[in-house]
Amino acid sequence: MARARSDSPPLFEIIERPDFSVERRAMAEGQWPVAGLDEAGRGPLAGPVVAAAVILDPEKIPEGLDDSKRLTAEQREALFDIILGSALGVAMSSICAEGIDTINILRASLEAMRRAAAGLSLQPKLALADGRDIPPGLPCPGRALIKGDQRSQSIAAASIVAKVMRDRMMSGCGQVHVHYGFEAHMGYATPRHRTAIGNHGPIARLHRVSFAPFRLGETEMAEAD
Repeated sequence: MARARSDSPPLFEIIERPDFSVERRAMAEGQWPVAGLDEAGRGPLAGPVVAAAVILDPEKIPEGLDDSKRLTAEQREALFDIILGSALGVAMSSICAEGIDTINILRASLEAMRRAAAGLSLQPKLALADGRDIPPGLPCPGRALIKGDQRSQSIAAASIVAKVMRDRMMSGCGQVHVHYGFEAHMGYATPRHRTAIGNHGPIARLHRVSFAPFRLGETEMAEAD
């Protein structure tokens, strides 16, 4: 007889933290090095999608690795420097707004991850990609991990590197296009950003004009420098 499911709320939320177990199993099977792949910037209205590939040193795994969305900006910046200083390999890639408009955001995200993996100085034997899809054309076998940035420390490290790099790029855009406030919202659809688009129009080659609330040809474009 099946046990009745309790309708009582849990006393506390169980939060998964990434570990190195997937990587160690791969190592035991002869699949080493293992690269973690992740991207940042699938949802914003502006800016590139940025991907990173990271091969961690099993003997020097930074403390505090987690899904970049669960870390503060200060924590991400600190871990970014530690990852770059301790990892066996780190590579990054980005695809601009025009590329996203051309091939769609899913394909652009996967292609950015493929390029990041191909850019590693140390050839991986296995790539762990965050999400449901394995990027086509990887230089090695790949495996997709749903919520991988909360399960694998290699993917978590990649998520941090990608997020920090993209935030820095968008902050730079904010220095050039001062009316849009990119340094505050990083291109996401905040009220401030939507108001700026309404007042000044989308910026050519920076805004993703295939995204709502605008479509290509519907709104006058502001020429980018």
